[in-house]
Amino acid sequence: MTRYTLGHVDVSALAQGRRYKSGATARKQRIQRIRDEHGPMLIEEYENAFAAAVAARPADEEHEIAPGGVVLEFELPPRTSPANLSRKTEKTRQGAVRVDENGAQKVALIVPDEKREVLARLLNEYAHGDLKGKEGKEKKPPNDARISEIDHIRRGTFETFWRDDPAAIPQDPQTEMWWALWCFKDRSQEVVETAEKLGCRVAEPDTYLEFPDTLVVPVYGTKISIEILLFGTLGIAELRRASDSPTFFMEEIKGNEREWIDDLAERIVWPPNDTPAVCLLDTGVNRSHPLLEPAISPNHLDAVNADWGADDHLGHGSGLAGLALHGDLTAALADQGERELTHIAESVKILPPEGFDPNEPNAYGSITQSAAAIAELNNENAPFRTFCLAVTNEDRSGADVTAWSAAIDQCAAGAMTGDEDDNAPRRLFVISAGNIQDNMAIEGLNDPDAFPAEDPSQAWNAITVGGYTDKTQIQDDGYETYSSCAAPGELSPYSRSSYLWSIRKSPLKPDVVFEAGNRALSQQQTEAVAGLPSLSLLTTGADIGQAPFEPFWATSAATAQAARMAAQIAATNTEYWPELVRALMVHSAQWTQPMLAEFAAAPNATAKAELVRRFGYGVPNLERAVASAQNHLAIVSQKEIQPFRLEGSVVKFNEAHIYPLPWPVEALEALGEQTVRLKATLSYFIEPNPSFSSAIDPARYQSFGLRFDLKRSKETRAQFLRRRNRAELN
Repeated sequence: MTRYTLGHVDVSALAQGRRYKSGATARKQRIQRIRDEHGPMLIEEYENAFAAAVAARPADEEHEIAPGGVVLEFELPPRTSPANLSRKTEKTRQGAVRVDENGAQKVALIVPDEKREVLARLLNEYAHGDLKGKEGKEKKPPNDARISEIDHIRRGTFETFWRDDPAAIPQDPQTEMWWALWCFKDRSQEVVETAEKLGCRVAEPDTYLEFPDTLVVPVYGTKISIEILLFGTLGIAELRRASDSPTFFMEEIKGNEREWIDDLAERIVWPPNDTPAVCLLDTGVNRSHPLLEPAISPNHLDAVNADWGADDHLGHGSGLAGLALHGDLTAALADQGERELTHIAESVKILPPEGFDPNEPNAYGSITQSAAAIAELNNENAPFRTFCLAVTNEDRSGADVTAWSAAIDQCAAGAMTGDEDDNAPRRLFVISAGNIQDNMAIEGLNDPDAFPAEDPSQAWNAITVGGYTDKTQIQDDGYETYSSCAAPGELSPYSRSSYLWSIRKSPLKPDVVFEAGNRALSQQQTEAVAGLPSLSLLTTGADIGQAPFEPFWATSAATAQAARMAAQIAATNTEYWPELVRALMVHSAQWTQPMLAEFAAAPNATAKAELVRRFGYGVPNLERAVASAQNHLAIVSQKEIQPFRLEGSVVKFNEAHIYPLPWPVEALEALGEQTVRLKATLSYFIEPNPSFSSAIDPARYQSFGLRFDLKRSKETRAQFLRRRNRAELN
């Protein structure tokens, strides 16, 4: 049995920064065009599209809102580079980019009226310009690099701006709803003022989300009002629903004897307040429970709206708190040993109690950021904090970047409003992948990949948690003939996956899986029962008098356990960065035997990647995360790197880090022909930029993509450096 009792080897001091140049060049697909056909076709399409756009654009004479330009839709063929059609000198602006089912890009280009002739001239030069170069040699047509990419030009419509489910666009122009307006920063004030002039309700400024290229402004109004805003201000780049609708699962059951609680409470070594913390962003916490009170200070309970109170109005937050502090209480209650708690819990309520207006559905990004700031102000002594978010958008796929997920990424990176200081904290978020509903029919459970992980689980910087299960023994009265839906080690029948997300555009999620419970399948296989106590985890109840223990299941339970493990890792070394804690958790994960069997049966790398979108990187192990063994060594490093630098107005590569790893050569050679497995985990936080091309090019969103490589066995150090770094050739 492997004993994890040794410290990890920290090689941070071995990092060598070196000037870096990429050896790769972007390969842009060459599109072969017959200019005599392609050029005149585009000229005709442009003239027709511009005329149609002028005729169709809405205006509001009552409020003196008149369009100053048009929107055209440019179509680019599949597998081309991300569109870059706008030019500052032409005063054109590129907006939303959509990708259809065939891979073609549909790009919104905003063209001021006075610049109509500029694009017409470019098209005319391409179609009819001179092809003779020096010494009579044939050359490419003028503007070829830009124009040859274009397949078609059409009139831009409302749908051109839409970056959400097409079915969600209201058909009735008078339908009112919350819209998320992704505005160009320098035009956002005009958009807000015009929206107010039209009688729309504009959300409070503290709910806006600011990103490098855009400002997201929630606006409540009719479809026709938003259409007037689009074409009247030319300041909106994209449109989406502002429909964040959190969902969570909870159910009260009869409690157990009070003696169990007191016995366990007496056996716990409770932590001081200056230890790592798990901050729960949920329904609040009732700290009167004896298993919660010593680890949750009243000063660390709060709400984003002070009028809500900090208590738990639904029971969900108190259940999360029990799991985040103690894990599944079943084993803790059954044993008689001492248990040391190395972290505390905090709570910032983000969901309103009954009797209060619901949160504006567009506001969960700013609410999450506000909650993080509140927690940090309330407890400045915490050396490390993990934010636990088990709230998701019901049936809202996480396939694309949203304001909520981008806000989480921004908060994690220490780049939200208020983080302007160079020493702004980076933050670790642990969030749920979302659940398959408790009342789902058995037919729906037969294909778990049909349920995409929910927003905001696509957040790149967060640890996204799915569920597996080992709970298969049914011991509940009345269910003697039932069997468990999932076998031990399989995906929990509550858990969602990112199987249906675009592989090219989205991160691999979930990152890891934790115990999420099981469902009971009837003998006739017609019913799948959720929430049976024997197939769930046991946690603290919100009502200590009536139900001090409650069953807890699904990815909420899994997320709370993941947050607990992150705090436990941080408690072993409070100098660990959030990125390293995330890395150690993921690095320690292993696939279960049923998962490994599916990987072994996968026919190719694509199929294996699809399985990662179901299982993540497996089930984390705390022992492996916090310590090494004689036959299982972890080498860690945490260093700052600046991948790019700015020379004038040009962005260039800056540096790479080289690590001469301390290989135990003699020990490795003594192993003879035995296989040694090397596993590398690279963890860093991106500063998000949810710009218009992020739909087709994730590099635009994640700002930079770090990679690593190893020197080959017969390669010298100099050869390796030259192979990976053009700067070494000089």
